[in-house]
Amino acid sequence: MDEKTFKRLEFDRVRQQLARHAVSPLGAEQALAAGPLADRQAIEHLQQETSQAVELLRREPAADLGGWLDVRRPVQQAGQGLELEPLDLYAVGQTLAAARRAKKFLVEREDQYPLLGLLARQINHHHEVENAILKSILPGGEIADQASAQLAAIRRQILGAQARIKSRLEEMIRSPQMQKYLQDPIVTVREGRYVVPVKVEYRAQVPGLVHDQSASGATLFIEPMGVVEANNELRALLAAEKQEVARIIRELSRAVGEQAGLISETLRALAQLDYALARARYSRALDGLAPEITGTPELELKSARHPLLTGEVVPVSLHLGREFDTLVITGPNTGGKTVALKTTGLCVLMALSGMHIPAAPGSRVGLFRQVFADIGDEQSIEQSLSTFSSHMTNIVGILQQAGPGSLVLLDELGSGTDPTEGAALARAILEELHTAGARTVATTHYSELKDYAYSTPRVENASVEFDVETLRPTYRLLIGRPGRSNAFEIARRLGLAAPVVERARSLLSREQRAAADLMQELEKARQQAEADRQAAAVARRQAEELQAKTERLEQELREKKQEMLQKAAEEARLLVKNARQQAEEIIRELREKAASQENRQREQAIAVARQELQELQGKIYKRLARREPPPGQPLDDVQPGQEVFIPRFGQPGLVLAVDGQQAQVQVGVIKVNVSLAELRAARPAGSERRVQLGGLLAGKAKNIETRLDLRGMTADEALPEIDKYLDDAFLAGLKQVQLVHGKGTGALRSAVQQHLKKHPRVKSFRLGEQGEGGLGVTVVELP
Repeated sequence: MDEKTFKRLEFDRVRQQLARHAVSPLGAEQALAAGPLADRQAIEHLQQETSQAVELLRREPAADLGGWLDVRRPVQQAGQGLELEPLDLYAVGQTLAAARRAKKFLVEREDQYPLLGLLARQINHHHEVENAILKSILPGGEIADQASAQLAAIRRQILGAQARIKSRLEEMIRSPQMQKYLQDPIVTVREGRYVVPVKVEYRAQVPGLVHDQSASGATLFIEPMGVVEANNELRALLAAEKQEVARIIRELSRAVGEQAGLISETLRALAQLDYALARARYSRALDGLAPEITGTPELELKSARHPLLTGEVVPVSLHLGREFDTLVITGPNTGGKTVALKTTGLCVLMALSGMHIPAAPGSRVGLFRQVFADIGDEQSIEQSLSTFSSHMTNIVGILQQAGPGSLVLLDELGSGTDPTEGAALARAILEELHTAGARTVATTHYSELKDYAYSTPRVENASVEFDVETLRPTYRLLIGRPGRSNAFEIARRLGLAAPVVERARSLLSREQRAAADLMQELEKARQQAEADRQAAAVARRQAEELQAKTERLEQELREKKQEMLQKAAEEARLLVKNARQQAEEIIRELREKAASQENRQREQAIAVARQELQELQGKIYKRLARREPPPGQPLDDVQPGQEVFIPRFGQPGLVLAVDGQQAQVQVGVIKVNVSLAELRAARPAGSERRVQLGGLLAGKAKNIETRLDLRGMTADEALPEIDKYLDDAFLAGLKQVQLVHGKGTGALRSAVQQHLKKHPRVKSFRLGEQGEGGLGVTVVELP
């Protein structure tokens, strides 16, 4: 693909925009040189690299991935043995430091961004050179004192010598005798030596070396003899400093030169990394995405936008290479045909260059080995070529090269010459490209090409929509429908007299008028169908939302109803259990009180108590019977040993015994009495097993311990723990548990036993026996 095609499609402007998202000249150069690749694997690699970089910028926008400079020239010079300037050395050090930070950051996150981590691993280690440079050179290019011990010592000596000279000169200028000879009582420097300003008429009174004279000639800058030796010493120290600085720069330049090859590899890796991050930033700016790259020359763009247009851009949807290979786009001027053509070409070039494209999900770009374009007015005065001649020159070159795997984009094909001949020539060009196997998109005004698209297999019409009411294009591309010029409608709305318009219409042939009327009716029908489709889509979406809301409410009501039934059943079972415990307590008390009475009277009292218990149970079971029956078909015949399912508990069970309309069922580790009407076949098909009370009881039985350790607690802390533990033990079906309170003072043991006397879950309790813990344990019997 040549640069002329890139320029016609404005791909060069896309590359310039991409380059502006790079943070260094290294990445910008790569962006400006970007171009479509021919290898599918390489393209997909770049697309994945871009996607990972987008994800990195989204997750960690503050990541320190920059700061490197273009130091290729100084690195190359150092490799040739040349001595570098301090500022160039500092730039090398800064770049190596930035490379180290980027490598560390990406290698630590290689699991999340493997391709970026692969780039980071190409960055070499340069710790010694980096540390030596940044330790020795300050940001302004000055050599730091700590560059070497010798330099630090020399600079200390220089400061000392300067201080001594200044002290001696200041002592001289403060002298009353000397002040009358001085122009000003100051110490200054000339040619690197400290001097004082002496009036010219007193030259003989101040012995020393003259180093300068004022412009007026009234002042001489004299170095007094008393500081000449000190100034000589200072000059020697400054010379030594200069030599040491030169040695340091020479050593640092040599160190860079020794690693010039490795540093160059690092710079290439940084350029690739910067280029990947630039593609990611450009993708975010365009709201782009990675298209699917296919191995065949096909194209499907969904809601694609021209990347160079700003503001509200109407998207273009276009496909090519599946049902048809050639697409003929017709329609009025300024309708968006050229924009659609350029959008198609740019999206293909961007995708094949590893860039994301501004399109909707589901877009696909095939592997086009070449892209050709003939777009715009390329009239050449220098070559004496007209617009038509210029287009023909381009098209001749395209016909010579295009073939299978080529994408050809032609704007206003056949224009610039006689309409009849232009139409014939345009059709011949399309036929040639179609026969050669190229994928072609062409825009035109010629109605003859619409007929060609209708009558030729794998050639399709398309048009850009135009609103006759507003006289404005909508910029929407409609595939499968040829466009109209709308010349008569536009002329009428712009004020052309109706008789003139009708006269123009009458000049058309009968077939042309019929075709125009048919296309107008088709367009109206299409617009109405589109409006109906959109209205139907809105109605369907609203219906789906309403249906989903209704189903959600029904589900919530069912769950709430089930929850209320479960809660009522649980309360009823607890009532029955408490009533039974109370009744048994009454019977036990009656037995104790009636121990001295006659057997007959005692048994009568017991019978009365049992009768009251049965009446209480009957009332409760009547309440339970009023519940909505569980779903499913009741079992006809229930036998001991049969496996059943209890919807109330959401658990399977095993029938132990059947007594009338009641059955005793083993559920997990507990036994329950259940009405036969509540039993269903084991594991009913389609039923959802909710973990309700049965699951809770099974869980309690599985996890609860038979000992509760209360040692170290106060009575106030221990009693709530006892209540919770006894409830859990009761639900788990335990018959005996141990409360470990320790021996101690006996206060906790006393409080525990007092509490157990009034506890409804406790059948009896006793102190532990030998082997159970003795006085430190209370053994509790549960009903």
